[in-house]
Parts: sequence; C-alpha cells; structure tokens
Amino acid sequence: MISGKPEKGPIAGIALACAGYACFALQDAMVKWLVASYEVPEILFMRSLVIVVVAGVLVRYRRHPSIFQSPYRGTVVLRAALMLLAWLLFYNAARHLGLAELTTLYFSAPIIVMVLSIFILKEKIGAGRWIACIGGFIGVAIAANPSHSPNLVPALMCVVAGFCWAWSTILIRLVSRSETTLTQMYATSLLFGIACALSFPWIWKTPDVSGWALMLGLGVISTIGQFLLYEGFRYAPASTLAPIEYSGLVWAFIYGYLIWAEIPAANVFVGALLIIASSLLLVLWERRMEGARKKSAQY
Repeated sequence: MISGKPEKGPIAGIALACAGYACFALQDAMVKWLVASYEVPEILFMRSLVIVVVAGVLVRYRRHPSIFQSPYRGTVVLRAALMLLAWLLFYNAARHLGLAELTTLYFSAPIIVMVLSIFILKEKIGAGRWIACIGGFIGVAIAANPSHSPNLVPALMCVVAGFCWAWSTILIRLVSRSETTLTQMYATSLLFGIACALSFPWIWKTPDVSGWALMLGLGVISTIGQFLLYEGFRYAPASTLAPIEYSGLVWAFIYGYLIWAEIPAANVFVGALLIIASSLLLVLWERRMEGARKKSAQY
C-alpha cells in the first residue's frame, strides 16, 4: 500500500506521461504491422503475457500486497473490461478508417477525461488545462485533416473506444491513490489476457519468427509505457495529464516516417506545432500553479 503524498509534483507526472505516450505510439505502430496477419485478441494476449510475467516477478520480488484483496479489486476488473473493449473497438475500426478519421475521433478521449475527472474525482480544472486540452484537439484535427465523413459504424466504434479509454484513465488515478503501479499492471493484464485467450479456438494462428519477435517486442514496449503512465497518474491529476495524450500523435507521425517512410504534409506540421505549444502551455500553467501553492503555504 502507498502511504502519504508523493514528493514529486505535476511536472514529474507530465514528464512520465509524455514518455509513456511515446511508448504507446510505438505500440500502435507495431500493432498496425501485426494486425495485417494476426487477429487483435491474439496480439493483445501476447502483449498482456509479457506484462504479466515482468510485473508478476517484480511484485513478488518487492513483496507488494495482492491487489485482489484490495477494496479496489472491483474497480480493477472494471478497468480491465473497459480497456479490452476499447482496444478491440479501436483496432477493428482501424481496418475501415483512414489515419485522419481514426485519430481525430479517438482523440476525443482527453476531453472526456477532463469532464469525468470533475464528476468522479472531484478535480478542479483551471483555465490553463481547458485551453491546453482544446488547443491540442484542434491541433489533432488540423494534423489529421479529415476530408470526408467517415463510415458511420467504424466511426461510432472509435468514439466508444475513446470513451472507454477515458473512463479507464480515470480509474487509474482512483486506484493509484492506494495501490502500487506494478500490482495494477499485473492484475489488469492478467484479466485482460484471460479474456483474450477465450477466443483462441476460433482465431489462433501460430506466429512465424518475425511475428514472435514483434509480439514479444510489443509486450516489452507496452510494459514500459504502462509503468511510465501509471506513475505519471500518481503524481499529477487526470485533468492535467489529459492534454498530454495528444503528444502521441506527434510520435505517431515520427514512427510513421521512420518505419514506413511516410512524409507528413504541411498541415501535419502545423497541427504538431499546435499540439506541442498546448503541451508547453500546460507545463507553464502547472509550474505557475505549483509556485502559487508553495507561496500560499509559506503564509
């Protein structure tokens, strides 16, 4: 169990979340590569298996208490179900939507996080966070540049995926108040993997050498990304980290260029600059608020 308030502040949480979303963007690129040959549940099972092994060993080594005896165990199960639904919807929608529609629709999630954080976590959201979040979404829209109305059913799947991800993000913050990052990772991925394994009789396809390598690499990247993001939510409010998720789009275009030699158009650079500016605004806002809190505490 975690006692006391973390010594680090929101800036540390922002830095951890940025690194975590960079890992998740690479994860998405690897899944995009794999989904052409393998079904989504099989890919997600292998990802979860690596996380369970790594987190399980560390949990045992550090003798962390079992999260299944925690008062939040029901919340952990709910979060695992939400994440599974989000991933299945998102990656299946990716088969029918272009990158522009997919990213624009999915990145409604940070705004949903901010709204949910008000009602569930009782967080107070200042003007700086709202401006950063809205500015980031505008940047995503400019970079993605959706030129036509997307297919309705896949579009709806993507929006629902964004809502599920937003809700699961709120639950991370809630559970992080008392449970360690490693125990959360272990429990969520264990439940996640079991659910995916139920589909094996119908979808399993034995991977080749490159498939095994990509799936294991996916698991390692996901493990690092999850740890960084969970730690970020330990030090910063959910509403603070919501706009940081937009930085994932910038990384997605970087990975797209490095892996598939995709050269972004001019609108992508404009959108990326707006996203970066919004993130920097958020950092400056949090620094100002943290300074004001310290000054107030002195008096």
